[in-house]
Formats: sequence, structure tokens, C-alpha cells
Amino acid sequence: MKIANRKPAGQPEEGIRRAPGKAEIAAARARLAGRLRTTPVLAPGELQARLGARIALKCEQFQVTGAFKARGAMNAVSSLGGGERERGVATHSSGNHGAALAWAARTAGVRATIVVPENAVASKRAAIRRFGGEIVDCGPAQTDREAALAEVVARAGATVVHPYDDARVIAGQATATIEFLEAEPRLRRLLVPVGGGGLATGAILAARWLRREVEIIGVEPAGADDTRRSLAAGERVALERVDTLADGLRAQVGVATFPVLREGLSDLVTVADAEILAAMRWAFETMKLVIEPSAATVLAALLAGKAAAGPAPTGAILSGGNIDFSGEAWQRMRALP
Repeated sequence: MKIANRKPAGQPEEGIRRAPGKAEIAAARARLAGRLRTTPVLAPGELQARLGARIALKCEQFQVTGAFKARGAMNAVSSLGGGERERGVATHSSGNHGAALAWAARTAGVRATIVVPENAVASKRAAIRRFGGEIVDCGPAQTDREAALAEVVARAGATVVHPYDDARVIAGQATATIEFLEAEPRLRRLLVPVGGGGLATGAILAARWLRREVEIIGVEPAGADDTRRSLAAGERVALERVDTLADGLRAQVGVATFPVLREGLSDLVTVADAEILAAMRWAFETMKLVIEPSAATVLAALLAGKAAAGPAPTGAILSGGNIDFSGEAWQRMRALP
């Protein structure tokens, strides 16, 4: 089933629903300097010994709000005009973007309303509330999210800050890769999780902005492989059903992100939930890192041999660590033999 070409309700305006230019990335880099954490880059000996290669990990689970999403949210909120600030911001999110936008909005004294699907991870819903966001519940489907967000916008006139189809958000996400490539100038391959595509699009644009020759490899859950299918079809394709524990990667690839991914990805691989859970456990037990399923996709791709580490140093972005310790993913991970 193809996605309609019309602008869905509750989406950002066309002027912002695009990839950012080089000047916007430079502005985001300057705007966020000193306002967010420069997350650590680790090169665990255990991982390098297992893979027989130099591997560096950009640990965005240590970012403010526990995920890279704080970058895009803060850049978007910091870009608002006076009238927009008064009307507040709104979005739909399964968790990490919603928490990040709530945090960024509270920091700026702006009201944030977050449309959250009823099946969202409980700990991520709690984080949105903890950071001051107002939650509006909706059904689990993408159309449910968009309809509920449209109602919020119609009622309050809030500015939509989309999780990934927003130039301001993508520019903010690009700063994660900029930091990574500046810290590891020898990197020639970079693995990035792919859901809506904001982080991967930011990675591609960041490498270009730095004029670095880096292969960007996307990693997607096998149960939410709409980007893989879209790349094969040459146009965005919607899935009838999404089935993965990587809740942060259930979104469909965006209007703004897909063209950049189609042009800029060197490869895209998929990993099964069993491989994701095994990677989570390996990271926890061996490297003492707590990462959520979405972040574990890139590690799973390396450990399962889906994406080989090259002779030159290889990097991977661990996108977040917001896991529900009473939820299905953690319990199934613990039950692994």
C-alpha cells in the first residue's frame, strides 16, 4: 500500500518539512553548543576482540533525556519565534521524542502537548510527564496519531515539531554525527538505526557538512522494514503491520528523510528481534551498557555479521537507553539462555 502524496493532518508545514541545508546544520551546531551533553565515545576492548576490528560507539543513551532526540527537540524549540512560543508546541511520539520535546519546551518556558499511542512503553510515558509534557492519548496506528495531533493543533494553534519530518529536528540530530566524526576522524563506516530516518538523514548530511567520506549504513528491525521496502520500490511504502520490540523504530520513513536516505545510504540491513535482544544482553553483561532495543539494532548488526566492520575504524550510534525494566523487551532479554 503506497502512502498518499497529500499532506497528512497534524504534520508540519511544507516550508519546514524538508531536509536542512548546510547553513541550518551550522546554525544548529552553534545553537546547541554548551546546551546539551557531548556524549562519550567508547571503544570497548571486548567488542573489538570479538569482531577483530576497531569499533567506536557514540553513546547517546547518556544524552539529556536518555536519547539523541534531545538534540532535534532543543534545536526546534530554540528556533521558535515569539508568537510560536506563546502558542506552544505539539507532536506525536511513542516516547523519546515526546520526552525530549517536553524537556526542551520546559527549558524555554513553552507549553508542550504530546500525543502518545496507548501501547507506548510505560517508562517513556512517565518521562514525558516528568519533563512537563501534557499527554493526549490516541490509538496505536499512524493515522490515530495524526488525527489526535490535528485536533490539538486546531484547538490550541500549537506549532508541530515532528519527530523526524522537520528540518530543524534533522539539523539537531546531525550534531550527534558531527561530534562523533570530530572525535574519531579516522572513521570510514558508520552504523545508524533507522525508523523515521531523522538520525540517519542527519548522519548523511553531517558527513557532507564536514566533507568526510564515510559509508553510512542504516539498520532497521526486520518487523518494521518499511525503509528497506521503500528503497527497493523507489518510493515510500507503508507496512500493513509493524511487529518489533524496537518501539523507537516503528515509525514509517519520512517525506523529508526518504530522499536523503535513498541517495546517501551505502547500505541498509535488517535485524530480527532475537538478534536485538541478544545484543542488548551482550552490551549489558559484557560492556556494562544499558541500551534500549532501538539502540541495540546497530550492535546486533555487527554481532550477527549483518554489517561487517571494515579494515578502517567503524562507528555505531547507540541512540538511547530508555528501557522499561518491567516491559516485554527487558523480560525477554533476561529470559535468554
